[in-house]
Amino acid sequence: MADPVVAEYARAAQRYDEKWAFYLEATTRETLKRMPMAPAARVLDVGCGTGELLRRLRAKYPDAVLAGLDPVAEMLTVAGEKLSGKEDLRIGYADSLPWTSASFDLVVSCNMFHYISHPIDALREMARVLRPGGTIVLTDWCDDYIACRICNLYLRLTNRAFYKTYKQAECLALLRQAGFEDVRLDRYKISWLWGLMTAVVTTKKKRAAEAAQEEEP
Repeated sequence: MADPVVAEYARAAQRYDEKWAFYLEATTRETLKRMPMAPAARVLDVGCGTGELLRRLRAKYPDAVLAGLDPVAEMLTVAGEKLSGKEDLRIGYADSLPWTSASFDLVVSCNMFHYISHPIDALREMARVLRPGGTIVLTDWCDDYIACRICNLYLRLTNRAFYKTYKQAECLALLRQAGFEDVRLDRYKISWLWGLMTAVVTTKKKRAAEAAQEEEP
């Protein structure tokens, strides 16, 4: 059976940026404000879509090592057209990331989480590819706002690609369940009805004894 997310966004790819310009601007702006970015950071964008967040990162941080994952080849084609060509763009899913452990300083996901049917698996995969002490930044719709709540109910009934949105407390519970302790979670409006939330998660640095034990043959 075809993945409904892939089917929907393959059709939408060429017009996606134009159709959702306000939404993209607001979500990428708010996500970038909360990312602890360094000039040469290694960054993975999970669910990168048409690459708008990666494009803005590349423009501001030319020395950064950027990667993006998305299940929709057509979306990645659009992303490749607006990026520099140095980015590592791959087809795949959030619960099975095709990179080795500790590959990135920062893992970010913007407006993708409401499509994930196995959120704990995805969160643990993000942690796996992150270096010790690295940061995960997740932005998504917030079901505490009435427009998001109505949209959530409607899409769950009518759209096979959609999974669900979360309230702030539910999102925090998911992050705790995935094993994260150092979490900052903000919610905010981007219009008079619509609201988002961004979680910033800092993973623990390995203690020297743990690192030495892992290196033993």
